[in-house]
Amino acid sequence: MNDIIWSVILALISLALIAAFIRLVRGPYLPDRVVALDLISVLAMGFIIAYAVRFNQPNFLDVAIVLALITFLGTVAFAYYLERRV
Repeated sequence: MNDIIWSVILALISLALIAAFIRLVRGPYLPDRVVALDLISVLAMGFIIAYAVRFNQPNFLDVAIVLALITFLGTVAFAYYLERRV
């Protein structure tokens, strides 16, 4: 039963990743793409964390933390770029 729950969680995160990627490709504006890219990174962190907990791999949690830091810096850089562009 526990395996089914983890499979459902990972499948739902994967579907959300696909939907966010479609939004990233379709746009239509640059801020929409920035938000979609940020969502993809958050969903990737969620996928990594769920995988780490499911398969008892605590080393992957460090990867998720590094990804969170890089994502934050990327979001700030995009916001700065959008602010300066207008």
